[in-house]
Amino acid sequence: MLEDGTRFDGAGFGAPAVTTGEVVFTTGMVGYPEALTDPSYRGQILTFTYPILGNYGVPSLRARDAWGLPAGFESGEMQVRAMLVRSLADPHHWNSRLSLPEWLRRSGIPGIQGLDTRRLTEHLRSSGVMRGIVAVGRTIPSPESLLARLGKAPRYEEEDFLAQVSPRRAAWVASRAPRAPTVAVIDCGCKTSILRSLLRRGLDVLRLPPGEPLPEKFDGHRIRGLVVGNGPGDPATLAPVVETLSASAARDLPTLGICLGHQLLALSRGGRTFKLKYGHRGQNKPVVFLDGRAYILSENHGYAVDPATLSASGFSPWAQNPDDGTLEAFRDARGRVIGIQGHPEGGPGPREASFVFDLFAEKVRRSR
Repeated sequence: MLEDGTRFDGAGFGAPAVTTGEVVFTTGMVGYPEALTDPSYRGQILTFTYPILGNYGVPSLRARDAWGLPAGFESGEMQVRAMLVRSLADPHHWNSRLSLPEWLRRSGIPGIQGLDTRRLTEHLRSSGVMRGIVAVGRTIPSPESLLARLGKAPRYEEEDFLAQVSPRRAAWVASRAPRAPTVAVIDCGCKTSILRSLLRRGLDVLRLPPGEPLPEKFDGHRIRGLVVGNGPGDPATLAPVVETLSASAARDLPTLGICLGHQLLALSRGGRTFKLKYGHRGQNKPVVFLDGRAYILSENHGYAVDPATLSASGFSPWAQNPDDGTLEAFRDARGRVIGIQGHPEGGPGPREASFVFDLFAEKVRRSR
C-alpha cells in the first residue's frame, strides 16, 4: 500500500515480513543482482518495470574479484527494503548458485510477484515517489493497520542511511600496479564497480568514512586525488561530508564526483539540490554533452543539482538530460574537478562513458 491509500496485491516470495520505505521504480532490463545490492537503494522499495526477472538466478555470494571485492554485486549485502516484480522465472544460467526468491529469503527481504507493476509505475510517475508498506506472510494485517504503521514510519529524508552503508574506519585497497598513485574515496555507500574502475586504471584506493577529514598521507602514501561516490539519502542533509569537501577544495586535488558525489560537490561550492518527482533509475538514460556527444548511462538518483545555482561555484555545465533538462555533469575550467550524475562505471549497464575515469586518472598522474 502507498501512503495515499492505493493498494496493490500479488503473491509473496522471499522472507515473510512487513516493511516500509520509499517506493521507486527502475527501468533496467538486466542487472538485478547489482541493483538489489546497490547502497543507493538503501531504504527503498524497488519496483522493476521489466516484466520477467530471475531467469539467470544469483551468482555465488562468496565470489571475490582480483582485489577481494564482491564479484557480481555492488556491496556485500542486499540493500533494498523490498522487491516488486510482475513475474518470476526459474533460473537457467551456468553461473547461478541459487534462485532469486531464495536469495531474498536468506537476506530477510520480502518480495511480491504478480503485482501490476505497470499501474504502480504510472501512479508514481503521475503522483511522484512516496512512502509505501509491503506485507508478505500467511496472514496480512488490515489495510487500516498497515496505513497506521506507515504513517508512523520516518520519511526518506529523515533517515540516517550513511551509518548503515559507509565504512566505520579507513580501508586500503591496492591496485598492485607499479608506482600507483593513491586516491581517496569518500565512501557514502560507494559501489564496488566504481572502486574496480579506479583499480583497473592503476590507482590505489583509500576508502574513507564520510565526514572524516581528508589526510595528506596514509601509511606513507600521499593522497593525489579524491573521489566522492554514490550513496543513499538527501544530499542536503549530509553537512559533514559537504564540510569535508569544502576544506579539501583548498588542496586543489583532482576530484571526481559520481551520483550523490556529484550533488555533494555542487553543495560544497554553494550550489543547491532539489528532489525529482520520480527520479532517474535504470540503464537506459540518455546524456548529451555540450560538445554534441550523446551517451547512454546507468543512473540511480532521486535528487538533482540546480544549474542556476552554480554561477559562483567555479563549475560550468558539461552535460544535460534531454528528457527533462536536468544537469548531468559539470566541471571546472581546468577539468580537474568533474561531477557526473550518471554512472560511468556502468555497473550494471553501458560503459561508454567510462572515459570519465580515464580523464580523472590522467589528471591524478599529472598532478603535483
